[in-house]
Amino acid sequence: MTKVYRTLRVAPSDKGVLSVVIDAPPMNLVGPELVRDLVTVLSELESDANIRVMVLESADPDFFIPHVDLTKVAEYTAEAAKAGGPDDASLGMLWHKLSELPVVTIAKIRGRVRGAGSELALACDMRFAARETAILGQLEVGAGTLPGAGGVQHLARLLGRGRAMEVILGADDFDAATAERYGWINRAVPDADLDAFVARLARRIASFPADGVRTAKRVLNELTMPAADAIRADARRFHRLVVSDAAQARTATLFSHGLQTRGPLELDLGDRLGTL
Repeated sequence: MTKVYRTLRVAPSDKGVLSVVIDAPPMNLVGPELVRDLVTVLSELESDANIRVMVLESADPDFFIPHVDLTKVAEYTAEAAKAGGPDDASLGMLWHKLSELPVVTIAKIRGRVRGAGSELALACDMRFAARETAILGQLEVGAGTLPGAGGVQHLARLLGRGRAMEVILGADDFDAATAERYGWINRAVPDADLDAFVARLARRIASFPADGVRTAKRVLNELTMPAADAIRADARRFHRLVVSDAAQARTATLFSHGLQTRGPLELDLGDRLGTL
């Protein structure tokens, strides 16, 4: 891993574990620069046999990834297309590529992870979150669209129909303890213990024979992963709805209240969506 990244801090260890820290001020929005860097990382991981496990986390204690940059949908979509071609020009297919990597991927979550950020975490093989600080949300319906990067597919499988309906249609925030109980994350871990817990698990998996780990992951993916065509269909629905009059009006109202700035709206977005 010798690439230079603008929005990621990438550091391999000598034990087969790669640390990828999202560092995209002011608040880790999914924009073209972050997508470009993620495309590069995934390409590197496809061919680097020395990396067995990747741990993804955020440098920002308040925001893992809050959502996409709604002013740059076309730009980040164009960057995502570079991972798979114009027919797969969507975040959903980029996140799907992450799921299919031979490398085991772990999301270590502190702060707010909503929208496409939640969908990125869902595309990882495992998710562990700080009990005190992690907040998860799938906010799209509250903004007039639907999760378009795999959230519908993953949440329906992990949570079951009723809870997925609650999460997606309610567009509210969920604390880590509830997310753990629902199956959205593997575990809610005390913040003080989170780093050591994830590091131990990552090193443990990386120490096992690679063929066994990769084969087991591939079989589990075959049993549980959504088909690529389902991800593509959700992306088309998202792109159709996000330009609708209703979504545009809703988004304009959110921007007038401070969307995409580090203020009260973004900190409490789930609650605020229900009071517009």
